[in-house]
Amino acid sequence: MKSPTIQYGRTTPSLRLICTALAAAVSLAACGGGGGGGGGGSAPPPVSTTPTTPTTPTTPTTPTTPVNPPAGSNPTGPVNPSAPDPDIATLGDAFDTYWNYCATPRTGTDPYTGKAYPDKQGTLRDELTFLRAWSNQYYLWYNEIPTNFKMADFTSPTAYFEKLKTPVEISAGVPKDKFHFTYTSADWDKLSTSGIELGYGVTWTSSGATAPRTWQASIIEAGSPAAAAGLRRGDQLVLIDGVDFVNATDAASVEKINAALFPVTAGESHSFTVKRGGTNVPAVTLQAKDVTALSVKNTKVIDTPTGKVGYLSFENHNAVAERQLIDSFTTLKNAGVTDLVLDMRYNGGGLLNIASEVAYMVAGPASTGKVFERLQYNNKIEAQQTAEIIKFEPTAYGFSTPSNGVPRGTALPSLGLTRVTILTTEGTCSASESVINALRGVDVQVNLIGGATCGKPYGFTPVPNCGTTYFSIEFKGVNAKGVGDYDNGFAPTCAVADDLTRELGDTSESLLATALSFRANGVCPAQARTSVQAMAARTQVRPKVTQIAIHTKAR
Repeated sequence: MKSPTIQYGRTTPSLRLICTALAAAVSLAACGGGGGGGGGGSAPPPVSTTPTTPTTPTTPTTPTTPVNPPAGSNPTGPVNPSAPDPDIATLGDAFDTYWNYCATPRTGTDPYTGKAYPDKQGTLRDELTFLRAWSNQYYLWYNEIPTNFKMADFTSPTAYFEKLKTPVEISAGVPKDKFHFTYTSADWDKLSTSGIELGYGVTWTSSGATAPRTWQASIIEAGSPAAAAGLRRGDQLVLIDGVDFVNATDAASVEKINAALFPVTAGESHSFTVKRGGTNVPAVTLQAKDVTALSVKNTKVIDTPTGKVGYLSFENHNAVAERQLIDSFTTLKNAGVTDLVLDMRYNGGGLLNIASEVAYMVAGPASTGKVFERLQYNNKIEAQQTAEIIKFEPTAYGFSTPSNGVPRGTALPSLGLTRVTILTTEGTCSASESVINALRGVDVQVNLIGGATCGKPYGFTPVPNCGTTYFSIEFKGVNAKGVGDYDNGFAPTCAVADDLTRELGDTSESLLATALSFRANGVCPAQARTSVQAMAARTQVRPKVTQIAIHTKAR
């Protein structure tokens, strides 16, 4: 089948994304800072003085107007107060006409990809027209985009893009489209290909952005500044650069907190004090750097009276995960495991091809060739193409990575299971939910232990233009049975609060212990109402762009 990236004239893959913290509280204006630091996204600070509605970025962009506009650029030139918006019906193809015409084009070679920048001299008007034409062609709800604003009202492409989405709410205060965002292209390239993000290597779990705040470390990356400083899972943040993190509400303190939580420059240092076991630990200084996170961790075999159970924690469906997953499943297969606990409690998503590989490695040959996910687009796109289907495949896609990649066509190991247990929280999102949905679509019994998942059956294609990558919903995914209505997430089989007092993979940790117990006797433990409520109120603090599902086709 043809790749949609060829069919639609672009070279970027499709993704799926959600910002769970944003969905949980408007005061947490965005989910920036996975790994403990910013990394160039467009997300506003995660800590606020008082609950407020997030505002649209309005950073001015000064357009450069060429004397003679280049071929293919919008002939109306730069935006000015009297310029009418173009007629949507006559815009034509966004990629053929307006793509990469920039008010301030980059020159030279992209230091990360090694390719020349595609930018050509254009205008701010060109950038806005590209966004409007693209949204009109590909946005899933294109016919719901408001028309009560003009290009002339904007000096920033990102601010204009923020308006190009449906204003419809699925319930009071809950928008239909919670997934619209932008990210700097340079940082997106690093993150999606290699799992690299600027920060400290710590991911926080948050009770909210407003005081009093309770933030605890949920993930500490091995080899990171946070690990080197001795931070541990469960540590509670109390002071940042001498500021009371828990209770500070004045603007100056909050600004200082956000600057430290989300560093923008490698090498900048900030002081953090945490509480451990009720006692403050001496302050540590963390220096921001590019941190490479492992996607697959803690692979182990657990001996039980009824057989060997495999366990692994899986945190990101990115390109480098392909090798790590193959190695992990090979280890479990060779050990003769007869059951699996797949820990995806913090997995926000990633490549859908990786998700389909995980599902195949669980289900085995019986799933070969069956539908993993069918992508449903808007009526314009559906009328132009045959169905886009991702299938269970027994061989690797073969993603390009800086090192230790997997050759395309490599046979995948598989466990051939008819039952699997998956550990989940609200941080389980997007491509991770596709794994759950797809396995159920081919009649694999999937037991969920933990919390309800984030609820994101929608996907989109990230499109880079003039140094910014734009993410706009384009499709909905359904499984082999046509099921895809899980906007409210998948409910757990057994509701259990995340246990930050023990390391992932510890058989005494509450989610894993419950999974093993439920496997043995089929009974969920009684949960205190306060424990379940507390679990629902916590969210992970991480960039939106780490919570995605990317759809690509074989090269």
